[in-house]
Amino acid sequence: MADSQLIVKRGPFRSTWLRARKTRTQLVLSRRPRRRLGALRWCGRRRLRRRLLQAQAAGADWRESGCLVSRAATRRPKSAAPSRAPAAAPAPSGPASLPIPPVRPAGPGRALVLLPLEQGFTFSGICRVTCLYGQVQVFGFTISQGQPAQEVFSAYTHARLTINAVHYSMPEKSKKEMKREARALLRSHLNRDDRCWLMKNFSPLCSIVLLEQLKTSTVNFLVSHPGLSYVFVQESPTFQINSEHLALRSVGIRREKKKNGLRLTESALSAMEELVTVSCEVDGCPIILVCGSQDVGKSTFNRYLINQLLNSISCVDYLECDLGQTEFTPPGCISLLNITEPVLGPPFTHQRTPQKMVYYGKPSCKNNYENYIEIIKYVFSSYKRESPLIVNTMGWVSAQLCHLLLAARHCLMSALAACVLLTDKGLLLLVDLIRLLCPSHVVQFSSGRSKYMPNLTPDYVDDVDGLYTKSKSRVRNRGFRLAEFTESLEFADEEKESPVVFTGHKLMCVQSDFAFRKTPRNRESHNKVLRDLAVLGYLGQLQPPVPKPLCPLHGLTPYQVPFNAVALRIIHSDVAPTHILYAVNASWVGLCKILDDVRGYAHGPILLAQTPICDCLGFGICRGIDMEKRLYHILTPVPPEELRNVNCLLVGAISIPQCVFKSQRGLEGTVPYVTTDYNCKLPGASEKIGARETKETREDKVHPKPKLYRKVN
Repeated sequence: MADSQLIVKRGPFRSTWLRARKTRTQLVLSRRPRRRLGALRWCGRRRLRRRLLQAQAAGADWRESGCLVSRAATRRPKSAAPSRAPAAAPAPSGPASLPIPPVRPAGPGRALVLLPLEQGFTFSGICRVTCLYGQVQVFGFTISQGQPAQEVFSAYTHARLTINAVHYSMPEKSKKEMKREARALLRSHLNRDDRCWLMKNFSPLCSIVLLEQLKTSTVNFLVSHPGLSYVFVQESPTFQINSEHLALRSVGIRREKKKNGLRLTESALSAMEELVTVSCEVDGCPIILVCGSQDVGKSTFNRYLINQLLNSISCVDYLECDLGQTEFTPPGCISLLNITEPVLGPPFTHQRTPQKMVYYGKPSCKNNYENYIEIIKYVFSSYKRESPLIVNTMGWVSAQLCHLLLAARHCLMSALAACVLLTDKGLLLLVDLIRLLCPSHVVQFSSGRSKYMPNLTPDYVDDVDGLYTKSKSRVRNRGFRLAEFTESLEFADEEKESPVVFTGHKLMCVQSDFAFRKTPRNRESHNKVLRDLAVLGYLGQLQPPVPKPLCPLHGLTPYQVPFNAVALRIIHSDVAPTHILYAVNASWVGLCKILDDVRGYAHGPILLAQTPICDCLGFGICRGIDMEKRLYHILTPVPPEELRNVNCLLVGAISIPQCVFKSQRGLEGTVPYVTTDYNCKLPGASEKIGARETKETREDKVHPKPKLYRKVN
């Protein structure tokens, strides 16, 4: 009887012990090998890590098995009648044993991502995103099942994007009915094995996303230049060979940590929610002006807001007033665009054709504020007030608070009178813009690391003098009219009858927690890289569509433009007439349309005495000048029907990226236009020689490009 009881006690223990020994893989290190692990060299540790990752990819969950087997269960009992051992915990199965979110290869260049509710997948690279089941959100834009695929660009120059599973309304159904519905939707996209894997790991209110490889001619042109291949995908220094890494690499992306993804503060989300609500109202066409210091997230907020608005309305208007970091055009432009497609990437991935554009020619408006204001007036006159308008402004706004009487805190006017501000001209210019554009909402960004900027409340805007406007105390009327501003604006017939009255705006303060690594020392070089990428993104439109191979720029056929068909003007500096053609050759030119007729001139070149405010139809490169036939050779993606209207070429301080000159494929011998023997003393050869701005030095300084202009015989 005692023997039988002993057998009963020993049987379950031995079976449990044997089962634990079998589940324990040989790759789990015991205490003594773990001690020896510290003595391994770097190559030995890498081999061990490779074996562990290979085992995990093969299905051996060595981490879980190492945790489940306790130290007591691996020892042989010393007594003949040990106590009953606890049963081993069952191995986890289903979605809990998979990475969150789980990823599965679905063929060459395709991967499946199963997103549980309120989970995200942060990645870098480019891909085409299709929501097969459920609903996801990328950069504020919602993608539902049945909608077309969206091209997503997650670059290292900006915060990484995240695909988030969001809550979606669904009638009350059982899990079995949900699975049946999902299986029917997936049948036309996936094979049987992939559908079975998804149904095995299916959970209610989850979302199923298909990631596909994306190749565009613009991206291929960008990454073909040395030093720019890192923009979208960077290889990890760690050796990863698991199935997820291989599946994502075939798509052209890689998983990133959640902390590297885009994060918006609560104040930004609250302001965005209110703006979307106002824009969706009947006849809701607010004018939203976004302002703040540099590197606080204004452009990111604008993109996110555009995508949020496109979830509810069909189009959004966008007025670009930032010359250095433009969103949809090459730098140095003031433009008005009508956005109908989501913005799912950095600016150099979505260069678009504006409704109205003027080429200012410089990345900063310092020392030429009046022309900057006049151009904004000209472009803003094309706004039809049929959809919400987002106004992007420069980050050149700062003020230093010198003295404030604490006794006058209870009275706003007394505090303003007692406050002495050393105000930058950028802030005064912003006050003029608010009075000119009359926004309904002003979103002001601030950060603990940015310079001081006063709150642009309606009272503050009324009581401070701008560069070209006076304060309310001088005008003596709240509903004053700015004759010098409004006389050139073109309004509709019903709007001409009513006076332009500035009734104030609603200020929305947003505290930014935007993480950036730019400092005053490296900010200019970083912004220069972004401007070069925008120019390269525009030139990428010259490339043939995929799958055709890339064609170097010197292999493309340029347009021939006679001397007497277009007028010339150098915007940023004074150049002697004898050197005009040297300055135009191998330069970035704006293709513009002026009202004057230039066809009456028999010879050329035709030189303009003043810089006109005119429509810019696009941009191009002056590849060369043929003096015998008196022709300009222009390389541009502007279609021929638009080129017929071009009668003016404007040359500014925006230069062609140096990689275009030095890294073109197929060049043999001496590279044209590139030399170290460059005469910087010629007028127009550098910013300091022949520049019109003589009082101050521009903040956004552009270094002269090392090129030798082709001699004109």
